[in-house]
Amino acid sequence: MEKKKTLACLKTGKVKVVGQFTWGSNFAFLVDVHNGTEKIEAVYKPQRGERPLWDFPEDTLAKREVAAFLVSEALGWDLVPPTAFREDGPLGPGSLQRRVDHDPEIHYFTFDAATRQRPRPVALFDLIVNNADRKGGHILIDGDDKIKLIDHGICFHAEPKLRTVVWDFVDEEILDSLIKDIKSLKAKVQSGLKKNLSLYLAEDEISALDGRITELLANPVFPAQPEGERATPWPLI
Repeated sequence: MEKKKTLACLKTGKVKVVGQFTWGSNFAFLVDVHNGTEKIEAVYKPQRGERPLWDFPEDTLAKREVAAFLVSEALGWDLVPPTAFREDGPLGPGSLQRRVDHDPEIHYFTFDAATRQRPRPVALFDLIVNNADRKGGHILIDGDDKIKLIDHGICFHAEPKLRTVVWDFVDEEILDSLIKDIKSLKAKVQSGLKKNLSLYLAEDEISALDGRITELLANPVFPAQPEGERATPWPLI
């Protein structure tokens, strides 16, 4: 199904819970979403199932999932599956994200040498959205052999929080093609994208996003792990 139709289905379709994922710290459900003759599988994360965190405002994780999709789309990198926020979810407000059809045995830590060279955009995306929990199991290969990223509930904090497993490209210059996309993102954040993001993020979080993009453009190399700070998540997968 094309992306526009998928988003329309997620935003307006009838949602039916068919199962629950038990491996995460927050509630997540497998759902079928029906919109006329269209049906897709999606992952539903209700706000009421979010475990409180000391450093993130309550009831905001589902909205951050949507913000991550918007940034991925603005970059043109197609990393995050279509994601929408529904006020009328089966268990209340929450995010709906198209489920990625993938082999669960294939993830960042099982990639072969050639595939391990592909996640440069992943490293940059995590830096831009300030991802505090990029585990290896969040980096998937879908049925079309494309990298897909999931679980962005603890991104976009106004303070530096980057924790990721992707540190393969430290001090490497960023390709011009990627820099071009990041410049385009900056222009979008300062125009229409800012308004859309304001539905899901606080004003200081959007300002911090813009600041991270500016810093990256001023020094277009993959950064090293910050000294004296934990820069990887736990568990790693």
